[in-house]
Amino acid sequence: MASIDDLLPLDALAQAELVRKGEVQAIELVEATIAGIERVNPQLNAVITPMYDQAREAAKGKLPDGPLAGVPYPLKDLVASYAGVRLASGAEILKDYVPDHDSELVIRLKNAGLIILCKTNTPEMGCNVTTEPRLFGPSRNPWDTTRTTGGSSGGSAALVAAGAVPAAHANDGAGSIRIPASCCGVFGLKPTRSRNPWGPDAGDWASGLAAEHAVTRSVRDSAALLDATSGPDVGDPYWAPIPERPFLEEVGTSPGSLRIAFTTKTLKDDAVHSDCADAVRDVAKLCADLGHEVVEASPAIDGEMFEQAFSTVFTSGTAGVVDLIGQLNGKTFTADQLEPLTGFVYEMGRGHSASDYLGAVGTIQLLAREIARFFVDWDVWLTPTLGEPPVTLGTFEVSSDQSPQEALDRVWQFIPFTPLCNATGQPAMSVPLYWNDENLPIGPQFIGRFGDEASLFRLAAQLEQARPWADRRPPVSVP
Repeated sequence: MASIDDLLPLDALAQAELVRKGEVQAIELVEATIAGIERVNPQLNAVITPMYDQAREAAKGKLPDGPLAGVPYPLKDLVASYAGVRLASGAEILKDYVPDHDSELVIRLKNAGLIILCKTNTPEMGCNVTTEPRLFGPSRNPWDTTRTTGGSSGGSAALVAAGAVPAAHANDGAGSIRIPASCCGVFGLKPTRSRNPWGPDAGDWASGLAAEHAVTRSVRDSAALLDATSGPDVGDPYWAPIPERPFLEEVGTSPGSLRIAFTTKTLKDDAVHSDCADAVRDVAKLCADLGHEVVEASPAIDGEMFEQAFSTVFTSGTAGVVDLIGQLNGKTFTADQLEPLTGFVYEMGRGHSASDYLGAVGTIQLLAREIARFFVDWDVWLTPTLGEPPVTLGTFEVSSDQSPQEALDRVWQFIPFTPLCNATGQPAMSVPLYWNDENLPIGPQFIGRFGDEASLFRLAAQLEQARPWADRRPPVSVP
């Protein structure tokens, strides 16, 4: 029987290959992964709902003939429904909610042969950039357990970074794939708007801000997962352009000489932490050394206008979700039933009129056109993912020393770059290419044209080969 140390360092495609060849049984892989999770989870608090019995039953049965058959896969406890398993979304008001159906994304994950193993931690309603819900307690960064994992896919990113799993489900409404990917030193790609389905419970969220996908250790796993889950669902309000070929075929294909613009300044022309600026400059040089044309440049965007418009849409979307949950349960929720920051965002959203919302959507669409014009001349835009390295736990907590508005301002200081791609719908990825002097990961962000994940996957694979990261191990790690 293969050991944990043999199996868990492999990426998902390598694990699936062993199962396909009969060299490892799916149940062996499940048991090894459970053992790995139990080794690190007491320190990380990444898993909040084990599904081990269901996983063992699935592993012993006949698996679908999918590309990832037999690979254990954590599901983030937000948005994606799994029939018969609690979907709390980090919220006290949902702690007893159990959906009676699988979401379309989960159906596609199962059809790919993945074995859903557990649910991972997320902030309340996904409404924070750190994973510290009061209901389940904070997830901790395996590189430094006093630091944030980022949010809202923090539990998933921590598990992947610690080597317990090669990949995990994640979603992204303001950076929630890329933020934890940067904080935890893993690969995180937010796909093009509507690349992955949201059905059957929704067509989108907040005019298309959010996207479903994953955090992974390898680039090729991210591509394989996107191949397995992407494509329009029945009744979708819109869908992403159909790719020319499978994303996995892009991995290892030469990106050619790309035109890459880069910046270390925010949309408001503010400077970021020196470590994040250094990471971008270092990676810009790496890209130039690989033969790409790299020039410092940015689109002409009014950062203050964007932040106000995004805030209106995001907070309105949060308010709409909370009110819908209340309607479905025959209840009326109030802000004091939520955590202070979530409650503040909820009240902000309820304070916007329909015309405020539509005006903000219109503003975002105008800015998206400006971004699209920028990408006529550039293939990729390189920015920091975050404005600073992983911060200490409690940084965004509302307290006697920090009002809700101050906490929200602090959030924007931490994530000045990621929300833009949620607004425009463009694909973007945080790539683990840089660690600072404190051995904390800092992932620079690469933004691609709308619908062009292919260029990002080709570039990411080239960078992965030039500066491999898979063997880097944090202090809290399985192998």
